[in-house]
Amino acid sequence: MTTAPTEKTVPPAEPTQSIEEIEKIAEHFRARFDLLKAEVQKFIVGQDDIVEHVITAMIAGGHVLLEGVPGLGKTMLVRSIASALSLHFQRIQFTPDLMPADLIGTNVMVNDEQGHPQFEFSPGPIFCNLLLGDEINRATPKTQSALLEAMQEKSVTVAGHTRMLEEPFFVLATQNPLEMEGTYPLPEAQLDRFFFKLKVPYPTPAQFESILDRTTERTQPTLDTVFEGSDLVFMGNFARGVPIAPSIRQRVVEVIMATHPETELASAEVKKYVRYGASPRAGQALILAAKIRAVREGRFHVATEDVFAFAEAVLRHRVMLSFEAQADGVTIEQLLANSFKELRQRWEK
Repeated sequence: MTTAPTEKTVPPAEPTQSIEEIEKIAEHFRARFDLLKAEVQKFIVGQDDIVEHVITAMIAGGHVLLEGVPGLGKTMLVRSIASALSLHFQRIQFTPDLMPADLIGTNVMVNDEQGHPQFEFSPGPIFCNLLLGDEINRATPKTQSALLEAMQEKSVTVAGHTRMLEEPFFVLATQNPLEMEGTYPLPEAQLDRFFFKLKVPYPTPAQFESILDRTTERTQPTLDTVFEGSDLVFMGNFARGVPIAPSIRQRVVEVIMATHPETELASAEVKKYVRYGASPRAGQALILAAKIRAVREGRFHVATEDVFAFAEAVLRHRVMLSFEAQADGVTIEQLLANSFKELRQRWEK
């Protein structure tokens, strides 16, 4: 049995920082987070959890996969965040004929000042701060794989030469869950590089009315730049300094291991319906997201609830279900919810 920490701890201070200064930074962190969220919601109606999760992932330096039917504002959400942060934004419409060079760039033949031909690198749209990969599952696996190095290493290699991408760099990708023709499922290795996978819900009738009101009038909301992308990097570095008790870290390990059917922590349902469990990246994402939530909640330690607040978004694309699960109509959300329930019951004993 493990227990949550009860003491209020404070992140380790820099040699020149006092506890008061750290608390002041934390307050600034919360104000910045809320300011960005409020600015984005000038355009985006509802979707509070989606907006919070996307901002959390970006502070942690992660990428997000947004899944939802067309017309739910996924593209507008990404554009709004880019505008509010004054980030260099690029949008790529993924199609079956899109080639890796269309994404990362290629060497082209040009003439120098003396008229001599030479190769010169022409950068692709991936050289930006915020890349929107629209309908990413419409591109072939060859093109999808061009994103792998950029998402993990923040670099691009062309003709044996590696070029670093400008920091910060984020990929926010969308995909439509309804259409199956002309789509290519994302490989597990690429899915694992997404910090969160978020399912964008359909708006309520009241939210639908607000959307129509905002988008069918002559004047539309304008977004202001609330702070720079470098502030996200600073916020992420600060959040990493939030302590996590060994008992909570152990719980994160148990949450991840419970998705592996071969472990004793796996439920009977997981053993029956799961082919592969989540990777170590899932644990890293879970801890970073939990630390950011702890700061937002005014705490300087990670609690169990911080972990479970993001567990579904972290795990839903990293746990591979079997064909039997599909045949029985078992969803990953149902399976994870039952697994979390069993873990809580075990910890309470």
